[in-house]
Amino acid sequence: MLIPVRCFTCGRVIAEEWEIYKNRVMAGEDPKKVLNDLGIIRPCCRRMFISHPLDPDTGTEPIDEIIKYG
Repeated sequence: MLIPVRCFTCGRVIAEEWEIYKNRVMAGEDPKKVLNDLGIIRPCCRRMFISHPLDPDTGTEPIDEIIKYG
């Protein structure tokens, strides 16, 4: 997991919701619906999830690939 613990703008703790978000999006749910269900309504917090890179085919994050070489 490489998502920040808190939103950069408002400071809300968001890292605890990342795994739930990731699993539901990988299962095929609409990211907008998932964020609404999780109660993430501020645009600054939503940005943190939407802009975090996630490979939809494998469900991996860039850190998963980089850590192999570290």
